[in-house]
Order: sequence, then C-alpha cells, then structure tokens
Amino acid sequence: MELSTLDYSLIIIFFSIVLGIGIFVSKRSGKNSSEFFLSGRTMPWWLLGLSMVATTFSTDTPNLVTDIVRTNGVSGNWVWWCFLITGLLTVFVYAKLWRKSNVNTDLEFYEMRYGGKAASFLRKFRSVYLGVLFNVITMASVTLAAIKIGGIMLGLEPLETVIGAGLITVIFSALGGFKGVVYTDFLLFFVAMAGAIGAAYYLVNIPEVGGISAMMENENVVSKLNILPDFSNKKALITLFIIPLAVQWWSSWYPGAEPGGGGYIAQRMLAAKDENHAIGATFFFNIMHYALRPWPWILVALASLVVYPDIASISEAFPNVVESKLGHDLAYSAMLTKLPSGLLGLVLASLIAAYMSTISTQLNWGSSYIVFDFYKQQINPNATEKQMVRVGRLSTVVLMVLSATLALALENAFQVFDLLLTFGAGTGLVFILRWFWWRINAWSEITAMFASGILSILMVKTKLGEFLFAPETGVFPDWAEYPFVVIVTSAIWLTVTFMTQAESKEVLREFYRKIQPGGPGWSKVVNDAKTDKVDIVNAKEKWSVPSGVTAMILGCVLIYTIMFATGYWIYGRTISALILTLIAFVSGFLLIRVWNKMKDNIL
Repeated sequence: MELSTLDYSLIIIFFSIVLGIGIFVSKRSGKNSSEFFLSGRTMPWWLLGLSMVATTFSTDTPNLVTDIVRTNGVSGNWVWWCFLITGLLTVFVYAKLWRKSNVNTDLEFYEMRYGGKAASFLRKFRSVYLGVLFNVITMASVTLAAIKIGGIMLGLEPLETVIGAGLITVIFSALGGFKGVVYTDFLLFFVAMAGAIGAAYYLVNIPEVGGISAMMENENVVSKLNILPDFSNKKALITLFIIPLAVQWWSSWYPGAEPGGGGYIAQRMLAAKDENHAIGATFFFNIMHYALRPWPWILVALASLVVYPDIASISEAFPNVVESKLGHDLAYSAMLTKLPSGLLGLVLASLIAAYMSTISTQLNWGSSYIVFDFYKQQINPNATEKQMVRVGRLSTVVLMVLSATLALALENAFQVFDLLLTFGAGTGLVFILRWFWWRINAWSEITAMFASGILSILMVKTKLGEFLFAPETGVFPDWAEYPFVVIVTSAIWLTVTFMTQAESKEVLREFYRKIQPGGPGWSKVVNDAKTDKVDIVNAKEKWSVPSGVTAMILGCVLIYTIMFATGYWIYGRTISALILTLIAFVSGFLLIRVWNKMKDNIL
C-alpha cells in the first residue's frame, strides 16, 4: 500500500509535535523524581482523565476487540467489559484512599500497610514482577499489534516496525517523563478518536460492505451482533458472561483494571491535585473507555467479516505476512488498507498516537517502580534526585528493548490477554481486602502472587492442565480452568493469612490514622486503640464505602445503558435504544444525588 504526500505530511506533523512537547518539558521533568514520575502532583482531573483514555487506546486494543468480535461476536467483549465494576469501585472508593496515601508509587503502599522484612521483600519483588515482567509482556502485546499494522499497511518487516516505532517513543519517554506523557496524551486522545470514528464510518460504507443495513444482514455478521450472549448456549453463557461478571472482575489483577486500584491508574490518581480531581479523572476515563469508545472498533470488526470472512482470506490478500503472525486480529489492519488518502494518514497517525501513548505510559510507570521501589530501596538508599532521574531514563530504554524483543516472538493479541488474565487469577481479592480488613498481611499477598503464577504455569505447561481441563477428556469442562485457579489460590492465601502473624499494632494504627479506611473490618484495631487510649480515628470523617458502593452500582447502570443504547442506536433498534437512554438519564440523576452527599465527606 502506498501513502500519498498528504498522508506522509500528517504523520510527520504529528511526530514533530509529539517530540517537540517531549523536548519542551524535558528540563522541568528532569528537575526531580516527583516531576519526572508524578509531575509534582498538580494535574487537573480532565487532563488526567484524557490521559487515561489515550493510554488505553493502544494499538493492540482494536486488534483484540476485532479478534474477540470475529471469534465470539460482540458479546465476547464481556471478558473485558466486566472490569467496569472494578473501575467504578476505584472511582468511588479507592481513588480517595490512594490520594490520601500520598505515596510516590502504589508499591510504596506496601511499607505503609505492612511492616518488617516481608513488606520490604514484597515491595522489592513486585517492583521487578510488575515493573519488568508484567510490564514487558503488556508492552510486547502493544508492539506486536504495531508489527501487524506495519506489516499489513506498510509492508514492513517486524524488526523494521519495532526499531522505527520504538526508537521515537523511547526518546520521547526518556526526555519528557510523566508530564510529557500527559501533555501529549491530550493531543493523542483527539487524534485517536478522530481516526477511529472516521475509519469506522468510511469502512462500513465501502462498496464491499454496503452500509450499516447491508452489513447487519450479511450471513457472516448476523450471528455476531448480540450484545448479550446466547442464553441457550450454556458454554458461551458461562465463559463470556457469567464468569466475567461473577468472578473475573474482582479476582484477577489485570493492567489498567486492578482490583483496589493500582498500576498506571494509581499513578494518575497520585498525580492529581487532590482527592476530588483523582475521582473526577477516573470517572471520566470509565465513561469513555466502556460506554463510547469500543463501538468504532466493533463496527470495523463486523465489517471485516464481510470482506475477510476467515483467516485464509486475509492470508490470500496479504501473502507477505508471515504465517506465525496470521490471526483474526489482523483483520482490523487489513480493513484500514481500504481507506482513502488523507483519512489513511489520519488513521495511521492515530494508531501511532495510540502506540506512543500506551508505551510511554507503561515505560514511565514501570520505570517508577524500578527507581523508587528497587533502586532506591535495594541499591542506593541515599540516591540524589538527579541520580534517580538518570536511572529512570536508563530503565526506560532497557524496558523498551526487552518488550520489543518479546514482541517478535508473540503471535496474537488475545493470547497475551488470556495469559495475563490467568496469571493474575485469584489475587484480586487480596488487593480489595487489604484496605478493609486488618488481618490481611504481607504474607497474604506474597502467597497469592506465587500461588496464582505457579498454578497458571501448571495449567498451561504441564500434563495436569490437560488432565483436568482438556475439552474432550478432562475431568472438568475447559471453562472451569479460570475459576479453579481463583478458588485454589484464594484457599491457599487465606490459609497462610491465618497461619502467619498479623501486622503489628503500630503499623496497623499508623495506617488507619493516615488513610481512615473505616468499616467493621477495622473495628478490632480501633477498639484496641481506644483501650490503650490511642486516638487514631478522625471523628469528622464518615465511612464513605456504603455510599461509594451505591454510587458504583448506579454508575454501572449508567455506563452499561449508555453502551447498550449506543449499540442499539447504531443497529437501528430505536425502541430499545430509547428505553435504555431513559434508564441512563434516571441512573445519572440518582448518581449525582449520591455523589453530592459523598463530596461532603471528602472535602
């Protein structure tokens, strides 16, 4: 495919602006570690919210959505739509708690919540476990998508794409730090939205597809349209809907949707001006991420079923793509090759924007773990601010090289999504309960982390997995693998929790005094403190979790109904769309009332 002068001009202008921003803020970002990783904690909610949305655009997300839609239909997206519950708990419960902690990274939380050598080990180990291992896997998935886009749209070899895209991104990330990431995300958001919407509108109306009505009547598309899974199909109902909504959202650690908050979402909240700005940013992100943004990708995925009904048709159209990279996720890039000049340049710029936004965020976030939670803790406790910034920039480059190398070995987006999901199964409950139950200790988290990882490896890499969950001969149905890992992991870490000593009174009381988590899970600590005549309770602050859960439920109704209504308006199902829109207005009104009551407890 050949790009026109206009296409090249749009891409060059975009690159120039992004690099210009990185260079412009580099002096301020290099001033100290707080500026480099948190921009001095001065960011407003709207800028942080746009940054979160831009970060999760990614290049692998449209590929993943396309893979899901082509394989399991629109309803298959419940494997990630379920994380809205996690996201809104972060908005209405955890955002306030994280911002009050005032830590530099969410891993610093460990030595606030726990004590002793176990807490120190946990912080150091997870800095490598998350900052390097999980982070590199996530970035490799994003880079894999870039490889497929480069191969399909530009005829580039994988190594050419990795070097070209990675080099500019790592230079920008190392120079600009967190401030550069957030500032450019503001631009990236609008470029990426314009590209996604423009591509969807054009591709649904190309002659091969014939418009929205013809597409929806196509025999390859009809069975893929339902937003809810077929309730008569037991396996689909369990795997695509029941397990995600009943188990997955609270039980699994997944980047960007961590139970209890965490990761780069926590980094954004910690960089906010105050608690209200942290809450506003995360709420705006969840509305955009779940309610509106998926539909342009879904429409392109449905249109691709008309043009490229199977993998063989994609292979035939693009014979230069190596066999190991063929998959349903390629269909998104394949459809983009049909865009006209100008729009093609805009969409390519939007994909580059998505790639740079996600990778730069992951690099800065992972680097913050390495600097604050490993280098300063383990190697050089007396590190100066300049030394910490220097190590941050060096680790940014190293993380990029590692992720690019792994990307060359991966095959498809859903493969990585499934791996990350299973690897974190069963750990989520610990991340939730550690805020609200005093008995959780450092060994609870250490055990959950190792149990989940070992079980996942056993299920994937050994005969045990085949014996238990093989589709035809296994002891259990294959859909039971994820719940099995969750149940066994939870049983193991709960057992260890009660077998090991609780955290000391001093650690628990200091944590309560600073965070004020409240609730029955801390009543023993509060009562013991009263007995010892130690004041740890702020009488002015009420326990806001019940109101937060109510707000979360109303928020879920609001966002899910907006999401459904948007789909039904597109499908032309007017009555259903009107009913859902009305429900969205009512739930939004009720949410505002609950939120106004909650604000009095926060201010």
